[in-house]
Amino acid sequence: MARIVHLSDLHFGAHDDQLVAAVERSVDELAPDLVVVSGDFTQRARTEQFAEACRFLERLRDGGHEVLGVPGNHDVPLYDVLRRFLSPLTRYKRYIDDILCPVHELRGAIVLGINTARSLTFKDGRINAQQVEFIRETFARADSESVRVLVTHHPLFALKVGDELQGAIGRQEMALDAIEEAGVDMLLAGHNHHASVNNASDLVTRAGGALVVQAGTATSTRVRDQDQSFNLLDIAEGRVVLTVYTWSGEEYRAADAQAFAKQDGRWSLAKAPQPAA
Repeated sequence: MARIVHLSDLHFGAHDDQLVAAVERSVDELAPDLVVVSGDFTQRARTEQFAEACRFLERLRDGGHEVLGVPGNHDVPLYDVLRRFLSPLTRYKRYIDDILCPVHELRGAIVLGINTARSLTFKDGRINAQQVEFIRETFARADSESVRVLVTHHPLFALKVGDELQGAIGRQEMALDAIEEAGVDMLLAGHNHHASVNNASDLVTRAGGALVVQAGTATSTRVRDQDQSFNLLDIAEGRVVLTVYTWSGEEYRAADAQAFAKQDGRWSLAKAPQPAA
């Protein structure tokens, strides 16, 4: 079994230290095989914010936890125009990871992160042809039994957040072709500060049967219609249990758990699981 903690939108610089400490305690208790952070490590891509995010990651790693992250749009400088266009992710590479599209193999799963943050867009994300080819090549090398997990900051699909429909990633059709051809099983993303789970084909008919898992913000004070949260994914033998941990005001608690089983290329709800440990 592979166990993944999925964090997103940490926003160091607009964070709450109590939430940061609670996340660290929860990660230690849940003992995942991998911690995934789907972007927006910082609020404004400033050096001190990256340094604080770096210390957070170091504490996780010192606790024995593997971490895979991808940049978000907030990790690209907004007001420093020269840096934004000439060296947009220099600080990210220095403090977080110099690999923008990391890969991590687990027992029963392979996880690939793709950078969707761009200098030319203030908020929206994009994917390009080189990244599409990298997705195909990476998953083509994976064990046929491994669950294929793709991590981006920006959702590949337009998703409802409250009464608003948040837009899909740029070049969506190219991205959808790639995930279908590569046999991607799960899509993990953030950006909207809103936890949700959907089947890809319910969002776009031609999208295939990938499970679309969104994480809320884990440590930021910037919330949208939901309290802070993070996801726990337990993956084993064609089955995924997704547990959402939400902030109670004192600690993170398992608030909702759903099991999914894959059959005929599509994930369907299975028997409701017991709450995660």
